[in-house]
Amino acid sequence: MKTLFHYNWIVREEWYQWCEKISDEELLKKRTGGIGGILETLFHILDVEWSWIRVLQGKADFKGTFDDYHSLEKIRALDACFKEEVEEFVANWDSHMEDRVLVSIDKDGTEYRDRWGDVMHHIIAHEIHHIGQLSVWSRELNRQPVSADLMGRDLGSTE
Repeated sequence: MKTLFHYNWIVREEWYQWCEKISDEELLKKRTGGIGGILETLFHILDVEWSWIRVLQGKADFKGTFDDYHSLEKIRALDACFKEEVEEFVANWDSHMEDRVLVSIDKDGTEYRDRWGDVMHHIIAHEIHHIGQLSVWSRELNRQPVSADLMGRDLGSTE
């Protein structure tokens, strides 16, 4: 699991670098599918990752909106702000945490019970899903997408 978090962080940084070569207009443009545009998707990835990690730690959820972070520079700064807490949580993850249960109540009062391990897997899959959307949009811009290949990234042993 730790390897996949590291993979996502490396790929995310490569997408930030990719974005440096794209106009603000294209980065902010609403796109078909997904939750908005390129920058809004990157914001959404960060928001979901940090929010879930904070919920697992029993901390308050992040309440920022994309309107507050609508530039590449602001999103990168937000990522840097969140990163230390997220990396520490992931680094300290162990198999005993896998079966802990998160109890949450939806806005309509519905109670959910999720294993912490499932929440962590969701965070990983969520980012990979949205990175796929970024890849499609990059092709629409006639640009080479960031490689999604896990192999050859020298992730080392992170488990």
